[in-house]
Amino acid sequence: MLDKARSVGLAGHVGFDNLPDQLVNKAVQKGFVFNLLCIGETGIGKSTLMDTLFNTSFEAKPNSHKCASVILKPQAYELLEGNVQMKLTIVDTVGYGDQVNKDDSFKPIVDYIDQQFEAYLQEELKIKRCLQAYHDTRVHSCLYFICPTGHGLKAIDLVCMKKLDTRVNVIPVIAKADTISKNELLKFKEKIVAELNANGIKIYQFPTEDDTVAEINTSMNTHIPFAIVGSTEFARVGNKMVRARQYPWGTVQVENDTHCDFIKLREMLIRTNMEHMREVTHAKHYELYRKTRLEQMGFSDVDSDNKPMSFQQTCEKKMHMHQQELAQKEEEMKQQFIQRVKEKEAELKDAERELHAIFDQIKDDNAREKKGMEDYQKQLEDEISEFQRLKIQYQTAQLSGSHTLSLGTLKGKKK
Repeated sequence: MLDKARSVGLAGHVGFDNLPDQLVNKAVQKGFVFNLLCIGETGIGKSTLMDTLFNTSFEAKPNSHKCASVILKPQAYELLEGNVQMKLTIVDTVGYGDQVNKDDSFKPIVDYIDQQFEAYLQEELKIKRCLQAYHDTRVHSCLYFICPTGHGLKAIDLVCMKKLDTRVNVIPVIAKADTISKNELLKFKEKIVAELNANGIKIYQFPTEDDTVAEINTSMNTHIPFAIVGSTEFARVGNKMVRARQYPWGTVQVENDTHCDFIKLREMLIRTNMEHMREVTHAKHYELYRKTRLEQMGFSDVDSDNKPMSFQQTCEKKMHMHQQELAQKEEEMKQQFIQRVKEKEAELKDAERELHAIFDQIKDDNAREKKGMEDYQKQLEDEISEFQRLKIQYQTAQLSGSHTLSLGTLKGKKK
């Protein structure tokens, strides 16, 4: 249809040139959402930088170094600048880098990002969706704070950024950049970039497709990682009060390009490329997660012959496979049941034979005992009869006055 579309001219004003204004008004009325993940060791200055970036005080409480594991702590804020409202969520990594064993320090962070993707996917898969009212918690940008050691990246930095580069827009920053000299800082930046390239870590690159920002973004890509300094204190420089950090040897101005890259970071992160990071999160990172999860669920756009399949065909195929699996499991359970019944019957028959053997043994014992009792009873009856006979004989002898029967004779007769 696009090939057949004709280009025609308008005889007068129609009004669809106001569509951009309608989109802007709708977006401003709805408000914006931006979720920022801060990764870095405890005390490296994450909370201070957030206060400096958004020119406010989030009143974040200091974290302890005694956490047994890494804990992600999201905190949401409502911000208003002009007539634009934004719901900002800052996710802090409490206890990151504080453990002796740092092998799995990245796992809670990866799990958190995947959980937000999963929650959005489940909302999309609902029959009755409400995505416009759904609060999007997917992480749009990740500031990775690098310790200003001057000796390159640590192993935990390389492993963590490698795990995150396909899930979130990673922007590395050198924290507390005022602790090393300018020459050391330039060498440190070069070393960091070389190590990132050597390990195949793809950090976020500011877009250069849009002609309006291509020049500045191309220039800023060469400054990554940004060397930043944050401060919540103000100092008087000339006739102005500026954000700064004061030292015995001088004052470091946060918003001075010759002192640090804070202005560049704020310009790129908030003023120029915030919407692009939101788009990349949805169109690239979330789509990759969605594709992987749907493939794990058994969904595919093509069949085994690489022919297109509709969603209905995929569901029917999956249902048919599920029914086959259920039938197979039912048959397996039936066979297992029959086998167990046979085994139980054999056990019962063995037990029955044992019981019969025991019963026969008891029966024989009872018969022998009964015969012995009968023999003993007969013996007792014979003795009683003999005793009665002797008793009658003795009584007769007493009555007749005959004393010829002596005790010894009686005893002899008993014998």
